[in-house]
Amino acid sequence: MEYNNIVIQVKEGIATLTFNRPEILNALNEEMLKEFSNALDEIYANQDIRVLILTGAGEKSFIAGADIKQFLTFSPLKAKSFSEMGRLLMNKLQELPIPVIAAVNGYALGGGCEVAMACDFIYASENAMFGLPEITLGIIPGFGGTQRLPRLVGESMAKELIFTGQMISAQEAKNMGLANKVCSQEQLMDDVIQTAKAITSKGKVSVRAAKQAISNGMNVDLATGCSIEIDAFALCFTSPDAKEGALAFMEKRRPDFKGSLKE
Repeated sequence: MEYNNIVIQVKEGIATLTFNRPEILNALNEEMLKEFSNALDEIYANQDIRVLILTGAGEKSFIAGADIKQFLTFSPLKAKSFSEMGRLLMNKLQELPIPVIAAVNGYALGGGCEVAMACDFIYASENAMFGLPEITLGIIPGFGGTQRLPRLVGESMAKELIFTGQMISAQEAKNMGLANKVCSQEQLMDDVIQTAKAITSKGKVSVRAAKQAISNGMNVDLATGCSIEIDAFALCFTSPDAKEGALAFMEKRRPDFKGSLKE
């Protein structure tokens, strides 16, 4: 599929989706959101893709937020529709069965921060800046920011960041648990791809089961979460990879995972 605002590359089971509007710091508009949604559908349908990486074109920005000029035309009904589009898209991203890594190379503000938070984890360049500055525009985050940020960094810290609209550095983001790792700008993609390759070397079914168990278990009580884990554990045995992993361990060799279900 042809896209105007994003670029997709696939190599060795790793898809890299680049937000490609560097002239305006990769700001989100409705066209980009629709393309992003279509791209996620395309990636979901491609069973050869094992990991997705999201990043931004240029050296300054992952996504600097929404394209603000469009807000001047919004009625309350239009604003609700736009927010609903973002909610559905963030849910689609978060529910993608493969791991998704955000490679944040610069500004991740507003909707950009919300996109990063909907990924499974974040690696950030040293020049990255995170924030939900919507309050400075007289509005609030609308793509799930008021819900995902407290779950990642805690309620009180999320309230401070959202109420003040302040931006934080990559290191501050790491310190509070928003980002997993801080890299130099030059090293960022190499580090992300190295981690992605480590994931693709594992069993496809088990990686998906682990993501499902963690994601579905986060919003329920511990007992229910453990029941979810039991079902996901059992699911792993639908794949020959479970037997291969045990045999490889016993034979003291590297496992040869096929990433398939039993015939």
